[in-house]
Amino acid sequence: MSFNPFKTLLFGFAFSPSLKANVFEVTRLASFFNASLLFVHVGEKTTEKELSFKELLDECPDKPKAIKVYWIQGEPVKILTKTCKDYKVDLLLIGALKRENVLKYYLGSIARKLTRKAPCSVLLMLNPSVEREPCKHIVVNGLESPRTKETVEASFYVGQALTAHKITLVEEISEDRVAVSVSDDKSLRKSVLKKEKINQEEKMRVGDLVKNIPLSKEGQVKWETQSIFGKRGYSIGHYAKVVRADLLVMNAQEESSFLSRFFPRDLEHILAELPTDVLIIQSEKNV
Repeated sequence: MSFNPFKTLLFGFAFSPSLKANVFEVTRLASFFNASLLFVHVGEKTTEKELSFKELLDECPDKPKAIKVYWIQGEPVKILTKTCKDYKVDLLLIGALKRENVLKYYLGSIARKLTRKAPCSVLLMLNPSVEREPCKHIVVNGLESPRTKETVEASFYVGQALTAHKITLVEEISEDRVAVSVSDDKSLRKSVLKKEKINQEEKMRVGDLVKNIPLSKEGQVKWETQSIFGKRGYSIGHYAKVVRADLLVMNAQEESSFLSRFFPRDLEHILAELPTDVLIIQSEKNV
């Protein structure tokens, strides 16, 4: 299936020190995507809170085409998940700041649950800001998976909307695929040649994915491929951190299995230590 643009965004907010940065960030994103924006406060509605939030919205220089604010009491994950379904939300926004003491708890509980249960794509904003920080470099997974086509299309769509400078499509290659016992020069050469062959095959596979993206989505964003050898999820997260990517785009988690209850999956490595802002693309056929 092809990726569909984000038409409706939802941001669940709390009255924390980072609220202003988060509100400015999400209104800006909604404007770039030409999308409607829903704000949901999971908690009690008071006149003071309502007035305070309205004043904050009035300060925002970027105004999306439509804004609605909802005040709902209940359990955050259930409320946000249900609201996403009820209003057919395309992208759920979750924000936090590195310097906040609640970051570890917030990302470790609510965000992890939402990435598993949300019926839509999810953007984890690690660095929201009042003044815009340009998105220069996007890293996207190039896994061999039926979901990857939509994820790659989404990365170009986002890159074009945010006027990113470059997109790097990363192929994570398991060391098991190149496992060769090296004991002499001959076996070392065999190992090197095998890596080079796999590397070329992966570059061709990912390159073919990009060639099939409509030019309107590819736009003028420059792109390249990069093969890395190592553990899936961990390797790409480390790469995104090393190259100082502004955004990491990933497939949504594969369907749960018995074994996945005991062994960490790709996104678990990413969520354990966010390297940058992370966009998780949920395939429509899996919702």
